Amino acid sequence: MPAPKVQATHAPSDGEKGQPKADTTVFKIIATNRKAHHEYELFESYEAGLVLMGSEVKSLRLHGAALGDGFVIDRGDELWLMQVNIAEYGFASPAFEHEPRRPRKLLLHKKEIAKLMIGIRERGYSIVPTRMYFKGGRAKVEIAIGRGKKLYDKRAAMADKDSKRDIQRALKTFNQG
Repeated sequence: MPAPKVQATHAPSDGEKGQPKADTTVFKIIATNRKAHHEYELFESYEAGLVLMGSEVKSLRLHGAALGDGFVIDRGDELWLMQVNIAEYGFASPAFEHEPRRPRKLLLHKKEIAKLMIGIRERGYSIVPTRMYFKGGRAKVEIAIGRGKKLYDKRAAMADKDSKRDIQRALKTFNQG
């Protein structure tokens, strides 16, 4: 008995029937920087690629990254990710090991780099990493441009968060009883 025919379905590409290509990529989050949302008022975020060594990619697949102390600086016409800890890969030979906190070059379009440079140089903003993830098998980092919060801003944000939590708790008990 012959096997039944199965018709393959696929998302239409840009050229087919004027429909946009469906984005079916899966994100595998490696690390997040929750401290960045507390320390900075973030305005815009960008997705950037990373220049990595093989042992770094293997370490990232084992979730061996910490973004807490990370920041982005400009060197000439390039952006570099600094102080992000990618743990050493235990199975790599000594010849292929990497330094855990080495600077890593970010891959962005020239227009995006120019826009971020203006924010850094003219407005005095900071760029911090907020997430690191795999997208389509490639390591990506989400960076955000923002301004550092003052202490009173942090207190106001915490007070707002606490009041919202109290309101939700009160509504929940009111609806149950």
